[in-house]
Amino acid sequence: MTNFSVTATYTDLYQISMAQVYYLSGKHKDEAVFDYFFRKIPFNGGYTVFAGLGDLLSVLQDLHFSQQDLSYLKEVVGIDAQFAEHLKDFKFQGKIYAMREGEIVFPNEPVLRVEGSILEAQLIETLLLNILNFQSLIATKAARIRTVAGDRILSDFGLRRAQGFGGYSATRAAIVGGFNSTSNVMAARDYNIPAVGTMAHSFVQSYDEELTAFRDFAIHRPNQCVLLVDTYNTLKSGIPNAITVAKEMSLRSQKIAGIRLDSGDLAYLSKQARRMLDEAGLHDVKITASNQLDEYVIKSLLDQHAPIDAFGVGTSLVTGPPDAALDGVYKLAFAHGKPRIKLSENLKKITLPDKKQVFRIKNSAGNFFGADVIATQQESKPQVMYHPAEPDKSLQLKGFEQEALLHKVMEDGKITDTLPSLSTIACYCHQRLAMLPDEHKRFEYPHIYKIGISEKLRDERNQLKNQYKK
Repeated sequence: MTNFSVTATYTDLYQISMAQVYYLSGKHKDEAVFDYFFRKIPFNGGYTVFAGLGDLLSVLQDLHFSQQDLSYLKEVVGIDAQFAEHLKDFKFQGKIYAMREGEIVFPNEPVLRVEGSILEAQLIETLLLNILNFQSLIATKAARIRTVAGDRILSDFGLRRAQGFGGYSATRAAIVGGFNSTSNVMAARDYNIPAVGTMAHSFVQSYDEELTAFRDFAIHRPNQCVLLVDTYNTLKSGIPNAITVAKEMSLRSQKIAGIRLDSGDLAYLSKQARRMLDEAGLHDVKITASNQLDEYVIKSLLDQHAPIDAFGVGTSLVTGPPDAALDGVYKLAFAHGKPRIKLSENLKKITLPDKKQVFRIKNSAGNFFGADVIATQQESKPQVMYHPAEPDKSLQLKGFEQEALLHKVMEDGKITDTLPSLSTIACYCHQRLAMLPDEHKRFEYPHIYKIGISEKLRDERNQLKNQYKK
């Protein structure tokens, strides 16, 4: 995100329309608090990985309206001239509390809280949702793939299939979720990610002989030489030619790194390839597989004991199928000195008012117990949590360790601490996933992680609900 020129017009028009009314009504400096949360876990899974925070904070710290923005808003959109003058000095100067990037998160709990003037908090909504929803979706898909891949190498091959420049952010999110490397050169440069790549079928096709193509590639790209062996016939020409080149490289004191399979029955072909390579004494040559892979295909391959060392995942990673979007929302919880609530006929969709904290419940081993409790900011470790929509259900928390999850990450529009590196975020995600019980990580019918509310928050919500229904 830092490589794209993002100004404050990266938003929906209604944000600017509302901000204008706040300004002209003299309410633009009133305090407001918004919560970011999502309602449904993607991919019918049991958890979501929170990603995109670092990019969001970096953009917010320098967010402004350019002169071009202001001219467009006045002359084309038709905003009030006095309001346009005010926007010349716009800068986000609020506070943000958030869970750590890479955290494992669940529906309806505040993952991030924005505190600031109602004008600035409103103007950043679209940008915030755009970054966090997309990166959290892709990081979650990446984590699911990592879960089945074990310690095998995972590479992001998705740039060519991504939605425009979203491929850049998708690469970052893939690393958060557990991928090792990317084919995306710009993202690799900017985020200090290992860049990987082999060759295309067109390279082999451009030569009259496959063997000559392999030889030229090996001569001029001897480091990390990976040969694509399925352009013509994988077992009869591709792998035999790769073996010939590998032996020629060894005479030059060089080593072929691997071969890549990109079509056909990957389980069968990888087994045959491993046998042929081993018989040639090339035990160290790695096998990479690509072509329409996702977590289910990889699981199937490994269940068949396919000897694949690395997977290149493209479309199914960076486009997040079948969901394609995380339904994260940004809801007002406090304004003008009062807690605020949005009502619904469905109790599940009534928002939670006030400034809040989220506590993660841990068992005696220090792992996740399978429950988080949402409380008001003033509370410290509630002793009972209640089901948000079924009042007769509760859980006693006495004796459990509770970890506060929301921490201040921005104050006065400035990042409060050095942003962690991408590798640090990925490591944290890995550690937190390891603390999540396996029943929440399975692909079919994962166990539901309990999200409850404290007694004080429940009572405050019910009081406001009754007040506004009258």
